[in-house]
Amino acid sequence: MKKRILLVDDEPSILDVCTRYLEREGYLVLTGKNGEEAIKLWQENDFTLIILDLMMPVLDGWKVCETIRESDDIPIIFLTAKGEEYDRLVGLTIGANDYITKPFNPRELVLRVNSICRLLDYPKKAKVTDYNLMITTKPFTINAMNREVFLNQKHIDLTVKEFDLLLLLATHPKQVFSRSQLLYQVWQTEFDDDTTTVTVHIRRLREKVEENPSKPKYIQTVWGIGYKFMPSESL
Repeated sequence: MKKRILLVDDEPSILDVCTRYLEREGYLVLTGKNGEEAIKLWQENDFTLIILDLMMPVLDGWKVCETIRESDDIPIIFLTAKGEEYDRLVGLTIGANDYITKPFNPRELVLRVNSICRLLDYPKKAKVTDYNLMITTKPFTINAMNREVFLNQKHIDLTVKEFDLLLLLATHPKQVFSRSQLLYQVWQTEFDDDTTTVTVHIRRLREKVEENPSKPKYIQTVWGIGYKFMPSESL
């Protein structure tokens, strides 16, 4: 069965060219012209991957990505004329898997899509439902099935990736994970040359679960290697 891709951009020329290149590669492409159409198409269809322009009318790409990430872990590639480091970090922070700056060669987009789709076809790492349904490691209670987290019996709202990061770390207390290992386990990618997205998500996770994010107790940095989870009884 053909993989279905959602392509959203307010420039007709980009929609036309990218659609032709992707269809030539064997993908089924549905297109939208603004963020509102993107949300509607995502809700009504089952996609393998989303390619999303950032600067769109009605609803921008950032808002679309944030909405999708509340409930869906589908890979998202951002297309944007904004090439500054800050904009790239914002995109990674809210859950983008990749980032291509305009103008770009459509062949590059196809290569990026192919790469992500190959990774999706690999045998998956452990899913959250493979873990025990309820994990208690003080002061956290994690319901893996319902994807709920409680800290000192208080509910904590986490994004999809924040939850997956915490679940992986908490189910392996005191074990040190490198950024590359976390990238592979949580994002299903092996692009070791850019682990920025891991660093950004760890920072966001700490802001939600640590009393003092600058001096974390639970999600600790192991300098030169990566991160580990320390339950309170070990502190």
